[in-house]
Amino acid sequence: MKKTYKLKDLDCANCAAKMQNAIAKLDGVQDVNVNFMGQRMTIELVDARADEIMRQVVETVKRIEPDCVVVI
Repeated sequence: MKKTYKLKDLDCANCAAKMQNAIAKLDGVQDVNVNFMGQRMTIELVDARADEIMRQVVETVKRIEPDCVVVI
């Protein structure tokens, strides 16, 4: 499954790169692109575990940039 999410309050390109690298390492994530300029994240993940993986993605985003919100 491939989906795009809006990222609210993503403040720096370096944080976006850190998020992308950390999310790419999560089990079940097949591909991810965090676009700082567009304030968007496109993610491709395993359908059967989508909810569980997205919880981990949101936790990862919060850990790297606490003010950033993934709009689901």
